[in-house]
Amino acid sequence: MELDSARETAGEGASVPGAGSPSALGHAFSKILPCLTGREARRRNTRDVAFKDLSALLEATECDRLFEGSGEPHHNMPETLGEVAKALEKYAAPPKEEEGGDNGYCEVAEKAAEVGLLFLKLLRKVEAAKNSLVCPEWKTGLRHLAGPIYVFAITHSLEQPWTSPRSRDAAGEVLAFLLRVTECSSVAGFLRGENEEEKGRFTAILGLLKPNLTKESWKNNPAVKHVFSWTLQQVTRPWLNQHLEGILPPSLLISDDYQTENKILGVCCLHHIVLNVPVADLLQYNRAQVLYHAIFNHLYMPEHHLIEAVLLCLLDLFPVLEKAQHWKGDAARPSTHCDEVLQLILTHMEPEHRLLLRRTYARSLPAFVRRLGILSVRHLKRLERVIVGYLEVYDGPEEEARLKMLETLKLLMQYTWPRISCRLVVLLKALLKLICDVARDPNLTPEPVKNTLLQEATACLILLDHCSQGQVKDLLARILLSCEDSTVVSCIRKVQQDSEGTPCHGI
Repeated sequence: MELDSARETAGEGASVPGAGSPSALGHAFSKILPCLTGREARRRNTRDVAFKDLSALLEATECDRLFEGSGEPHHNMPETLGEVAKALEKYAAPPKEEEGGDNGYCEVAEKAAEVGLLFLKLLRKVEAAKNSLVCPEWKTGLRHLAGPIYVFAITHSLEQPWTSPRSRDAAGEVLAFLLRVTECSSVAGFLRGENEEEKGRFTAILGLLKPNLTKESWKNNPAVKHVFSWTLQQVTRPWLNQHLEGILPPSLLISDDYQTENKILGVCCLHHIVLNVPVADLLQYNRAQVLYHAIFNHLYMPEHHLIEAVLLCLLDLFPVLEKAQHWKGDAARPSTHCDEVLQLILTHMEPEHRLLLRRTYARSLPAFVRRLGILSVRHLKRLERVIVGYLEVYDGPEEEARLKMLETLKLLMQYTWPRISCRLVVLLKALLKLICDVARDPNLTPEPVKNTLLQEATACLILLDHCSQGQVKDLLARILLSCEDSTVVSCIRKVQQDSEGTPCHGI
């Protein structure tokens, strides 16, 4: 049997002359590999024997022998060790999601713990060869081993259904040992290089992941997308732009999936690219427009986590897109991508009744008004309806939506103050109704949140008074004569006592 011959080779290596040569070692590894990658790997007995054989072979082989080249192209030990590492990484990889299940994932965690022990043995051999100073070939061996070991470590160190505390501990130990052997202070340094002279390993990692990140293959291994995403997040400006051709297609592919989880993961990858790639590179070959259209389409999905990720990404993409636009002062400013997105958001916000989505939309609205500045006057009618509508509805103990609406209203009045006086009555009614609702709220809202709401609403009344040249004070003076609620009276007096305030065109 092949395994028996491999075991014999490992056992004889220490005593038989020539048995420990690179050629003999290469043959021994070649006989063990099919038991890890072929059909035989499905049989537990065969797998256990293969692991024992491989462990014994590593123990019996001196580190200087392990990394020697034989001169034969098919038995180069560093390359053979790289193939062994790839086989072990694939062996411990989780199955397809539909083939997984709890039982399948438990088995993956067991395999990962076993593979982790073997990788630690390999890394100890590398460290021993490095410290011996008589085996310079360890650098070549480490170059072949580092990629598969890194992919294994990230696959099983993240908290996922296919990992267990034991497998995560093993993977974490492997990753820490790998960083120590490569003399890297962090994963980011490992990927990009610790200094300008050192070439990082991000290109090699992408090369390993690329075959599993195609349209046909990326769902065969559920861990690949997480490894790619997590690895991508570790590489930042100014190192990321040189890898743009390799990272953009997989990110777009993941974001274009039908599963919301994958959409969010892909959008987060695209957001990281937007933040860490220079504007010139994003504008080249119309990449920014491709990104925009890919992300914009997700706004039609009523999933609050996805909407939040998309809006955050778009807000950082707008400055890039606007770099490509040229406005001549003798004509009206053309509408921007920000206008298009805000228009769609407002369309979705008006009839929306789900609280989580309302909060998500409201959370982003101040940033859009701030981004557009005075140009938000184009959306003033829609914004007024949305703000008034959202201020009327209780939003839960934290009152996040109402607070964000008040923040939006303050910004809107500061940017578009000449157009506010004609909306005085509508806005004044909405703010006073909010103050009365909060004042009469017995116990639904915590006191700190109530106080914040009242302060923000009062600030809006003061700003509204400045925008209407003091009309608010005159109207509120009549209310004081009949109002008996001390909280409402206190807010009105603050507005009346504010004689100076800040100018409404202060921005």
